[in-house]
Amino acid sequence: MKLGESKLGRTVFARLTEDEDLLEAITSQAKHAGIDAGFFILIGTLKEAKLGFYRHGRYEAIEVEGPLEIVSCIGNISVKEQEILVHAHISVANDKGEVFGGHLLSGCTVSLTGELTLVETPDIRLRRRFDEVTRLHLLASDE
Repeated sequence: MKLGESKLGRTVFARLTEDEDLLEAITSQAKHAGIDAGFFILIGTLKEAKLGFYRHGRYEAIEVEGPLEIVSCIGNISVKEQEILVHAHISVANDKGEVFGGHLLSGCTVSLTGELTLVETPDIRLRRRFDEVTRLHLLASDE
């Protein structure tokens, strides 16, 4: 199902700092930039990670001790119940090269830095609406 189209808008670069919660920092940067529809990419380091695996209507937490490199963190920005919502997946690697991945949850603490690139999609209004079947707030459009 196609939700709509948008040309790319502003691109915002931000550096996250030590001890910030990764999910909260991404959300804060999106709010500060006034971006309520778009996507982002991020790399950096974490002291520890808390990832989620969706099963039976809820996220089961996976906790990974650091230090960790963020191999990849990508996601989108939308609005759920009038609040900006960041939905992201993340892969992290430890010092042995073992990689862990899942849904980004609060509880990922930035270590040295995080390098965030936010991309606005100004021509579309992305919203999250609760779906009874999946028990998730799924991406939707106001179009």
